[in-house]
Amino acid sequence: MKNFIQKVALVTGTSRPNGIGAAICRKLAQNGTDVFFTHWSSYDAATGYEDADTTWPEAFNEELKSHGIRSSHLEINLAEEDAAARLLNEVENVFGQPTILINNATYCVEVDFLQMTSGILDAHYAVNVRGTCMLSVEFAKRLQGKGGGRIVNLVSGQDKSPQPGNLAYVTTKGAISTFTKTLAAELAQHHITVNAIDPGPTDSGWMNNEIQEFLKPKFPMGRIGVPEDAARLIAFLVSDEARWITGQIIHSDGGFWD
Repeated sequence: MKNFIQKVALVTGTSRPNGIGAAICRKLAQNGTDVFFTHWSSYDAATGYEDADTTWPEAFNEELKSHGIRSSHLEINLAEEDAAARLLNEVENVFGQPTILINNATYCVEVDFLQMTSGILDAHYAVNVRGTCMLSVEFAKRLQGKGGGRIVNLVSGQDKSPQPGNLAYVTTKGAISTFTKTLAAELAQHHITVNAIDPGPTDSGWMNNEIQEFLKPKFPMGRIGVPEDAARLIAFLVSDEARWITGQIIHSDGGFWD
């Protein structure tokens, strides 16, 4: 059933089969939306994800097409200053104007105040803040006056509780929560909604057994979140049914407490 306001979605940060980005793409494809996804495999390999594989994006591209939709992808470093324009130009060349943007790409190196350096903070800023912000505003500039659209940002619960030991990441992700609310107010007149979701701790390939055992008691529903949980909510937020929802930070985390 094609209940989306438009057909073309751009999803960033889709480099691994177990990641949230892959689950989002699958859900959108199942609902009849054409998908253009980005990946930056060298980052995933450097962070030690077991499912990081430079050949996977092409295989995933074919998987998405099996749902009867168009799919394409691009390897791009969103930290580069011209990444937003280059990426949107590529999407438009392949599919035409995208009307759904999912800012899922992120950069994370866990550091506390003793380990923080300007270089570490700048690396987080380049992807998490500048990359997300500039892609969002460039997307909106090109879309204004064309019937509306959807932007969904991924955040990590910075407004719920402190997250010691992850100072650079929470600082830059917290900026996106604020950015979401203000951009939503600016874009409302253009019928472009802007929301953010916090999926809570999600078993997307980074949790070992010890981490899972530590986190599971903090989920009152009795299980840890999985990527498909985030994908279902995003599929709703980009649908026509969610046209009255904007400027929200939605904590879809199974009641997780810390």
